[in-house]
Amino acid sequence: MHIQQYQKDESALTKELDVIHAVAAIEAHVQPLDAWDKQAITDLLSQDMNKLLIAKRENEAVVGYCLYQQLFEQGEIFRIATHPDHQRQGIAAQLLERLFELLNGQGVESLLLEVRADNGPAIALYERYGFRVIHVRKDYYQAANQASMDALIMSCDLKR
Repeated sequence: MHIQQYQKDESALTKELDVIHAVAAIEAHVQPLDAWDKQAITDLLSQDMNKLLIAKRENEAVVGYCLYQQLFEQGEIFRIATHPDHQRQGIAAQLLERLFELLNGQGVESLLLEVRADNGPAIALYERYGFRVIHVRKDYYQAANQASMDALIMSCDLKR
């Protein structure tokens, strides 16, 4: 598994589009009610403070990603996901470990994220890496014909 920070490469537009397309495809699988499309991801990455880590297999296929923001000493994970065919293989953990390395090297002191309260596997992963719930947004996630769900805001101290 190779974890790398995505870098815009004006000379390799096709490769850039392939990466964004792969991330959007994973989004569609794992976030069917709230997936970010290629344009949303492109727009997000057009801002220098927003970044993307990608996990690739040896065949160069993108199997996971972490979209995050770094603003001075604060970081925020917007999305972290693994393609369903590759889940439960430690890819999200590898992405988190690489993210911690990068952010520690940049002087980031804390990291935030938001997760659905019913996403037990993600919550367990985040807690394993030192995240703790700091706030609950009651009934934050709402979809037609489904019960509303709380959002948990979690934080991790990177100075530990």
